[in-house]
This record gives sequence, C-alpha cells and structure tokens, in this order.
Amino acid sequence: MNFIDLFAGCGGMSLGFRRAGFNILGGVEYDETASRTNALNFFKRAKKKAQICHSAAKDITQLPPHKFLNELNDCNGPGTTVDVVIGGPPCQAFARIGRAKLREILEHPEAFLTDERASLYLHYLEYVDFFRPLAVVMENVPDIMNFGGKNIAEEIAISLDNLGYEAHYTILNSAHYGVPQMRQRFFLIAFLKELELIPEFPQPTHYIDLPKGYEGSLQVALTGLNLSLFDYDGHDGFRYVSPPSADPTLPPAITATDALGDLPPITLHLEGKLKRGQRKFDTLAPYRDDVAPSEYAALMRRWKGFASSDGVYDHVIRSLPRDYQIFQRMQPGDQYPEAYKVAERIFEEELARLSNGNVIHEGSIEYQELRSSIVPPYSPEKFPNKWRKMEADKPARTLTAHIGKDTYSHIHYDSSQARVISVREAARLQSFPDGFKFEGAMNAAFRQIGNAVPPLLANAVAKSIKAQLKTAVKRVPR
Repeated sequence: MNFIDLFAGCGGMSLGFRRAGFNILGGVEYDETASRTNALNFFKRAKKKAQICHSAAKDITQLPPHKFLNELNDCNGPGTTVDVVIGGPPCQAFARIGRAKLREILEHPEAFLTDERASLYLHYLEYVDFFRPLAVVMENVPDIMNFGGKNIAEEIAISLDNLGYEAHYTILNSAHYGVPQMRQRFFLIAFLKELELIPEFPQPTHYIDLPKGYEGSLQVALTGLNLSLFDYDGHDGFRYVSPPSADPTLPPAITATDALGDLPPITLHLEGKLKRGQRKFDTLAPYRDDVAPSEYAALMRRWKGFASSDGVYDHVIRSLPRDYQIFQRMQPGDQYPEAYKVAERIFEEELARLSNGNVIHEGSIEYQELRSSIVPPYSPEKFPNKWRKMEADKPARTLTAHIGKDTYSHIHYDSSQARVISVREAARLQSFPDGFKFEGAMNAAFRQIGNAVPPLLANAVAKSIKAQLKTAVKRVPR
C-alpha cells in the first residue's frame, strides 16, 4: 500500500510505515533541511530528477492537493494511488511550552489562539478529502485535546466523520513500544466507513511505570473531554479511547544504557581538544569492541535499508567547557536546581583556592568573572527543568525540538564523559537506525530529531493498521 506523509519532517513516521511494508510516494515538508534529509534517506536510489523533486521544500498552505498529485506523478511516474495519508501538523501551537513562548513575544495572554500553525490541520483534512485514502493517521502532542478550551482532536475526528471516515484517537507513550524514551503522543487513526473497521491502537510490547509528570500531563490533556463545546446533531460522544494498557509482565522498557552503551565514549572535550564551531559528519566513530550491543542496539545497527556495520559518523557533541565539572558531579536524575547547587560548590572551592590568603571581595570584577566562568546565569526557580542528567537504567525523558538550541535536557548518564548527548545518541533515543543520515549542520540535525515521530512507535501503529486493513480485504467477495 502506498502512503504520503504530510508535515513529514525528516521522516520518522515514514520510516516506521516503510518498515511495516508500506511504500512511500512522497511527502510535504516546509523545512528545507528536513526535506533534504527525507529525500536522502527514502529516495536515494531514485533517478536524479526524482531526488531533486522530493528534496524540495513544500509549503502545504501554498500547495493544493491536486498540484501535489501532479508533482508526485512527475516525480514517480503517472498512475499514483494513495492508500494511506499520515502526518503530524506542527505541534508547537498546541504544546504548553509553545503557548508560553508566544505569550512572551506578543505580550497577550491568549495570543496562542492566533497562531496560524494551529489551523494547519485544515490543510491536512483537505488532502484527505482529495485523495480519499483507505486509512488516515495523525500524530501530535496531547495538548491538541485541550487547546485554548477547545478539543481540536475531537473537531478533527468529527470533520473526518463528515468526510466518510470512522476516527478514534488516544494517547500513546513511546516507551511502551520499544523506544528508549518516555514520549507521550496523541495519535488518531481513521478508516473509510465502507471498510467497516473500528480503529484499534497497537498493544504495548514493553512495560514501564511512568513518572507522575507524564500522568499529570495526560490528565491536563484529558480535561478537554469534559468541555461542552460541541452541539452537533447526532454527535454520539467523544471519539477518544483509553490507551491500551501495558502489562507488568511484558519486557521492561528499553533503557538509556541499552540504547547508547555500544557507542564509543567521547572525552576529547575533557582533554581540551574539542573546539567551538561547526561539527561535520565526516569522521567514523567505530562501535565499541569491548561492549556487546544490546538487542535494541543491534536493531539500530542492522535495520533493513539503513544498516551500519562499522560505526557512526554523527557522534558529535556541543562544546560547553564551563559545564563539564558540573555534569561530572551531578547525580542521575538531577535537574537544574541541583546542577546550580553543584556549580556554586565548585565556585566556592575555586574561590578558596585562588584566594590563598587574599580575600576576593564579593562584587569585585575578579569575583564576578570567576563566578560567571563557573555558575550558569539562569535562575533555578525560573528554569527548574532546563537541565537533566539521564538515568542509565531508565528510558530517557522526552526529546523536543529545543535540542536544536541546546542539549542540557539530556546530559549523558556516564559521569566520566561529563557531557551532553551527541547527535547520534539523540537519534538512538528516538529509535532512528544508525544508517539514517541527517542533512545540515549539528543544530539542524538535533532539531530534526527532536521534532520527529519515533520510528518504532510509528512502526507499531503502522503494523496495527496493516493488520486491520487485511481483515477488511478478506471480507471483500472474490
């Protein structure tokens, strides 16, 4: 079955569907670097004309579906049939962190309601109406269920109902599906009503007792189900369904060590050999020969179509010399308030050492310069979650697009390395295979990874959809 990916990013969702046996026809993505990454990985064996066609950025607000179909026929040849439409309209407008930033910029408490990104899902529905696929899949943040007092997810489901689709939605956590990351995400599945299918979501394959913060964020999203916002004739209740429950007898969730343990240590920064500036992905970092890969790491190495036999080329990190001592002394699970206290202790130790009997007065230039060279400038009260040291025996916390700016949210669990994660480690935590290549510089690669749907989570959804479609095909008279 053929699919197209709208708001495709670098291709996390596409990768999961391709692994399940679906055939990618193309995608729509506004970001130029992400579009190049997408084409590099999914159309690397296509003719040059097709590669150029697929790598071009596309603005869905300026590209009606009939023109996109013409582009697909031009890229792939005539006779394109779209069986499945997948995608995730930009989530920044729905995420609470995105709203706060928008309010800050516009100094208006309800400014996020004017964010044009929040209506991009209407273009998604326009594509569904045009292509009439057998199945539809949409991914987003849980807050799409409670956006400014509106349950946008329900609006989408009702719109799909009017287009002739049976739609259900829920919240899935990637750690329950073999991804070494606790990432809570909204998923909607819809089938053409003629298929007589009730959408079902994949059963978990791994178990973890999620931290309270994840349950809390889910409850905030679910408050949208209690809002009396819909007064449609024939509306028979919300299309939300409870997530499939994870059985404690399942294998435990994939840990950070499972994901990263076979990648070579990085210590050049501790030797003063890591310079600031652009990082290139042109140096092979061989796999460790003293550590056997976990089952998960072996999958990342051997993923069909994206295998890597010797090592990785994007195992590079940011240069953060002020913070290496802090990283080293932080305990697993420590966040910014703990890191700030560690920094202040290091400062006091260094102040005592340099004084050597001579008092360096607080407020002096010497005092301020020394302090700023050791202690980060952010208030621990205002930024409690800015930093976090990963725990080796647990999945990582959620990766976001913010890692395109800094990676303090994911400090490596190995204190002897005293650093933040590398590009490849971020990719591993998202379940991108080692042979999947990212276009652009380091920051752009981080951003693409943080924005992506974890491929293994997408794969679980894809396999569930494939199985359901097979049952519908078996009912069709021969």
